[in-house]
Amino acid sequence: MSGKGVSQRELLAIDGGVPVRAAMLPYGHQWITDEDVAAVVEALTSDWLTTGPKVAQFEEAFARRVGAREAVAVCNGTAALHAAMYAAGVGPGDEVIVPAMTFAASANAAVFLGATPVFVDVQPDTLLIDPVAAERAFSPRTKAMLAVDYAGHPCDYDALHSIVDRHGAPLIADACHAVGGTYKGIPVGTLAAMNCFSFHPVKHVTTGEGGVVTTDDSAAASRMRAFRNHGITSDHRQREACGSWFYEMVDLGYNYRLTDLQCALGLSQLRRLPEWLARRRQIAARYDGAFTQLPGIRPLAVRDGVAHAYHLYVVQLDLAQLSVSRAQVFSALRAEGIGVNVHYIPVHLHPFYRTRFGTGPGLCPVAEAAYERILSLPIFPRMTDRDANDVVSALTKVLGAYAR
Repeated sequence: MSGKGVSQRELLAIDGGVPVRAAMLPYGHQWITDEDVAAVVEALTSDWLTTGPKVAQFEEAFARRVGAREAVAVCNGTAALHAAMYAAGVGPGDEVIVPAMTFAASANAAVFLGATPVFVDVQPDTLLIDPVAAERAFSPRTKAMLAVDYAGHPCDYDALHSIVDRHGAPLIADACHAVGGTYKGIPVGTLAAMNCFSFHPVKHVTTGEGGVVTTDDSAAASRMRAFRNHGITSDHRQREACGSWFYEMVDLGYNYRLTDLQCALGLSQLRRLPEWLARRRQIAARYDGAFTQLPGIRPLAVRDGVAHAYHLYVVQLDLAQLSVSRAQVFSALRAEGIGVNVHYIPVHLHPFYRTRFGTGPGLCPVAEAAYERILSLPIFPRMTDRDANDVVSALTKVLGAYAR
C-alpha cells in the first residue's frame, strides 16, 4: 500500500506504519500456574524423580480422561509415534501410509524402524487424510496406516477403519493436536488401535516435553513400556518394590521414559483441560464469525459430528483475491505483531525424503497447493478477547491493503 493519503495507522507496519500490536502475540503458548509449580516442587522433593509413582498416576489419569484402558507415557510425541509403530510390528521392508500434511515426526517414526512412509494426499477443505487416496496406497507391504488429526479435527474414522479392516492393517492415530476432541461422540484417544499425543508447550496441556500412547490392547501397552525402558521388562521402582536386582532386556528399546517431575506437571495441567478446551473453542468461534465476510481468507472446514480441539486455527488464503503471495502476507502480519505460523511444509518435500525416498512435487498436489496458502493464527487459552480482536484487526488491515 502506498503511503500517499494514508494515515500511519492505516499504513502497513511492514511499510513503516503503526503496528496493530507493540508486542508479538505468539501462535501458541503454555499456561503455568502456581499450582503447577507446587506440584513439580512436591515431586522434586520426593524420593522419586523418575520411574516413580507419578508416572503411573499420570498414565491412569490420562487414560480416564480419554476413556482408554491403557496409557503409556513417554518423553515426547515423536517417541509416542515410534513406540506405537514398534508395538504394531512395523519393521524393515514394511510400508506405512502417512498423510503429506503433517509434522515430519509422523513419517520419521516409520523410518526409525526401517520402514518406508507412503505419502498420500489430503482433503482440500479440512487437510485431513483423504480416505480414497489412502485406499489406493495400500500394497502387500503395508503394515499400518497413520491418521493425523490435523489442527485438532478428528479424521473420518469410519472410513479409515473400513479400509484397514479390509486390508488387515492396524490404524494408528497421530492425535497430538486433538486431545479433548470427539468423533461422533467418541473421544479422541479411543478411535484407533493406538493413539499418540504430545505435551509440548504449545499443546493443550504440557509436561515441558512429553507424550503418551493410549490403547485398549494390554499386550501392546506392555510392549511399549518395555520399549521406552531400553527393552527391559521392569523398571527400577518395580525391582525396588520386590527387593530384586535382576532384570532382562528382551528387545532393543530406547530411553524414552517420562520423569516424575514432568508427570506431576501433567497431572496438574490435566485438571484444567476442560476449561482450556472451552477457551480455544471460544476464540475459534470469534474468528469464524469475523472471517465470514472478510475477502481473501477461508477457515478450514469442520465436519458435522465432530468436536474440534483447536490446537491450531488454520486458514487458507484466496490468492486469486490478493495481489501478493502467502509469504508476503505472513511477513506483513508478523510486522503487525501477530505471530502467525505455517503448519506444515508437506513432509515429502523435505530434502531428506526427496533424497532418501525419491519423493517430490506432484506426489500430493492438494497438500502442495494448500501449503502455498495456509496460515496458522494465534490460539491458546491465555489469549484475551482483545488479543483475538487484534488478530482480526491485523488480518483485516493486511488483506485490505493487498486486495486486488
